[in-house]
Amino acid sequence: MTTAACLIGLGAHAQTDITVAVQLEPPHLDPTSAAAGAIDTVLYSNVFEGLTRFMADGSVVPGLAESWEISDDGLTYTFTLRSGVTFHDGTVMDAEDVKFTLDRILAEDSANAQKALYTAISSVEVIDPLTVQLTLSEPNGNMLFNLAWGDAVIVAPESIDGIKQKPIGTGAFKFVDWVQSDRIELARNEDYWGTPAALEAATFKFISDPTAAFAAVMAEDVDYFYAFPAPENLPQFEADPRFQVLVGSTEGETILSTNNKMPPFDNPRVRQAMAHAIDRQAIIDGAMFGYGTPIGTHFAPHNPAYKDLTSQSAYDPEKARALLAEAGLPDGFETTLHLPPPAYARRGGEIIAAQLAEVGITAKIINVEWAQWLESVFRGKDFGLTIISHTEPMDIGIYANPDYYFQYDNPEFQALITSLNSTTDPDARTRMMGEAQRMIADDYVNSYLFQLAQLSVAKAGLQGLWTNAPTQATDLTGVSWAE
Repeated sequence: MTTAACLIGLGAHAQTDITVAVQLEPPHLDPTSAAAGAIDTVLYSNVFEGLTRFMADGSVVPGLAESWEISDDGLTYTFTLRSGVTFHDGTVMDAEDVKFTLDRILAEDSANAQKALYTAISSVEVIDPLTVQLTLSEPNGNMLFNLAWGDAVIVAPESIDGIKQKPIGTGAFKFVDWVQSDRIELARNEDYWGTPAALEAATFKFISDPTAAFAAVMAEDVDYFYAFPAPENLPQFEADPRFQVLVGSTEGETILSTNNKMPPFDNPRVRQAMAHAIDRQAIIDGAMFGYGTPIGTHFAPHNPAYKDLTSQSAYDPEKARALLAEAGLPDGFETTLHLPPPAYARRGGEIIAAQLAEVGITAKIINVEWAQWLESVFRGKDFGLTIISHTEPMDIGIYANPDYYFQYDNPEFQALITSLNSTTDPDARTRMMGEAQRMIADDYVNSYLFQLAQLSVAKAGLQGLWTNAPTQATDLTGVSWAE
């Protein structure tokens, strides 16, 4: 064989690492104590695992629990854990870790953003090292689904103090390094309990600017850009044989979120006026270049229980002005519009501010970074309006929490969600989910814009990537390079 032939043969070996670009950097690395989906984007399934997990099609399958039994009354869940599972620091994962994780979520001082999903768990009992029993105060038809969220991944008491900077899980990849404002590095877990990852290493790069995102992909500095932020560039990538464009759906309800306790938004007529002042399609076309599905309530259109209520808040500026007059605001009012970094927010915000101005509402745009949004808007509730995509799966239950950042307090809705959570009959659950959708649409809690499309760009040789986003995650456990 000639030297040239040898070199060609060596060059033909498949790549064994990957560089993934994402727009948002996590505020820290503990998915069980923050509302930031950016944490799950990097760590879900890769580093941390739960008792159950989401697959690419949205189905829920066994994770660290290999099986379970549910009592006839729906109040007792007995999980059998996989044997031989260790954390990345070499400690054994067992039922004590499951109990620690769930007790920590339910603690009075818990910082878990989705604690409400798990409040039906009244006790967690260790039966033996590989068996753990959950007792519920009432049946919860969503419990296996809830346990698949990133908020319920299993963590260990031995590593919990450093989890925000050095996450230690059980997944197919180990955390290596976090260079803040630049990248997070992962390496294959050679002691993984399941099918080992094909990739030896993964680097997540943070690129927030859409122009820089385009340049990085075109220069092939990154192998995969998850949730690519510049949809106007996608036709150029589709025409380039070096790349593949993945267009799917997400769980992301993109909304003009409203502080329901702040005057004048505590008046339902004002909220309804805003809804009629907004032209959804203009936002989809102008901010997302046509990618996105209009929604009229907080529910994903691909869900079988979805109700199309868009006509209830159809674009009607004259009606918006009339409603403002009825609310005692014939000359409109001024408010703030906080915009986090994603393109749907920054670009969409400019369009929405112009549309609101047409009916007399002056929205002062305040651009904030992700950490600022979490601190001032989500935790501090110091905002009038904001634009955000809620990417958690089937999360309409957040409207039953009056302390949630948009501060909607409706006892009737809270009772409905309580009944939904305790109902296991599929037909009854579908009916109740329809009622929930209509109730928040009738109250115009927020202005519902569109379901966020999942738009990603990857090099042509990558395979095993998720097209859809049933949860906000970049699952690399099944990703490989074509030979």
